[in-house]
Amino acid sequence: MTILCDPAARAGHLSPVVGGDVRSAATLDEAARLLASDPMETLVVVGASIDLDVALTFASSLRLERPAVGVVLLRDVLDVAVLTRALRDGVREVVARDDLPALTDACARSRALSAQVSGVPQPRQDGRQGQVVTVFAAKGGCGKTTLAVNLAAVLAAGGERSVCLVDLDLAFGDVGICLRVEPVRTIVHGLGMLGHVDVAGASSLLTACRPGLSALLAPVEPGDAERIPAGLVSELLAVLPTMFDFVVVDTPSAFSEHVLAAMDSSHHHVLLTTPDVPALKNLRVTLDMLDLLSYAHDIRSIVLNRSDAKVGLSMDDIERVVRNDIRAHVPSSRDVPISVNKGNPIVLDLPKHPVSEAITRFAAEHVLAEPVVAAKTSKRWFR
Repeated sequence: MTILCDPAARAGHLSPVVGGDVRSAATLDEAARLLASDPMETLVVVGASIDLDVALTFASSLRLERPAVGVVLLRDVLDVAVLTRALRDGVREVVARDDLPALTDACARSRALSAQVSGVPQPRQDGRQGQVVTVFAAKGGCGKTTLAVNLAAVLAAGGERSVCLVDLDLAFGDVGICLRVEPVRTIVHGLGMLGHVDVAGASSLLTACRPGLSALLAPVEPGDAERIPAGLVSELLAVLPTMFDFVVVDTPSAFSEHVLAAMDSSHHHVLLTTPDVPALKNLRVTLDMLDLLSYAHDIRSIVLNRSDAKVGLSMDDIERVVRNDIRAHVPSSRDVPISVNKGNPIVLDLPKHPVSEAITRFAAEHVLAEPVVAAKTSKRWFR
C-alpha cells in the first residue's frame, strides 16, 4: 500500500507509476489519518503542490513516530537547498514531479529500506519453511515465558538465524516486558487482515528486539484479547515460517482454541513443568490431552524447570508421574528473575550460567539437531 498526497487529478496520473495499491489523500492531515488507521503502511508520496514547509514538518514527525514509513517528495524544481532541507528532515527521496521513471525507482528503494528498518526478514527465496516451536505449561508460575524468551534468544544466535517469538498469552502476555520493547504494534492490529494474511501484513505486526530476533506481541488494552480469533493465529503461523528459521510460541497456562491452533502448526511441543505435585499433575493431564487429540509423541520434549529444588520429590517420583523422558533439567537461580527485571535474557546476559547452558544444550540437542519435518496436526474434528 502507498498513500499519495496530491490533488485528485494529479493523483490519478501518478498512481500507476507509484506501484502497488494506492490510496489518495488531498492533504497531509488526511494522509496522517490514513497512516494511523493502517500499521501496514510503509510509504507516503507527497505531491509537488503541497507546501514545502508543511511537507517537511510531516516528514520530521513521521521519522520519530513511524521510522519504517518512508516519504518521497515531489518538487517542480530540484535544487541543493531543497534537497538539503528534505534529507535533514527525514525525507528519503526528492524527485522532479515529471520524472516518472525516477519516481518508480524511488518508491521501490523506499519500500526496500522500510523492510530493513523494521528489522523483519523478507520471504525466503528458496521456499524453505522454518520450524514452529510451541512452549506450554498447564500451570502458571513454571517459568514458561522465561524459557520461551531464552530459547528464542539461543536459536537466534546473535543474528545467525532469524527467529520470531510469538506471545500467545493474549490477556496477560509478558514477552514485551521480558525483552523491554514497546508494544507499538501487536497482534490486535492484524484483525483487519483476517482471511488474507500475507508476508507484508505479518511483517507490519512485528517488533524488532535483538539481532535476528523479532516478536509478535500480545495486546495491551483490556478486552482486546477476546477480539482475537483462533483463525488469525492459524494464518499468522502459516505465514511466519516462510519468513523465519524458527517461530517460538509462548502460550497461556490453559488449553484454548488459540493454543490448539499453535499446537496444530508446530513441529515441536516443549512441555514445561516444575518438581511440585500440582505442576506434575497438570503435566500428566496435558500429556493425556495431547494423546486424546492424536498429536504425535515424537515431537514432544519435556523440560523440568528448577530441577534442583529440594521439595521432597525424587527424580524417580517425577518420572513415575510423567512416564516420559525428561529432555532438559534447568536449575533454579535467583539470577533468572534478575535477568527478567533487566529485560535481557539470561542466555545473553550470562551465557556461561548453568541455566543458560541447560537451555542452550536443550536447543542444540532437541531443536536444532532434529530433522525438519512437516508439522503434525491433531485429528480434531473441530477447527
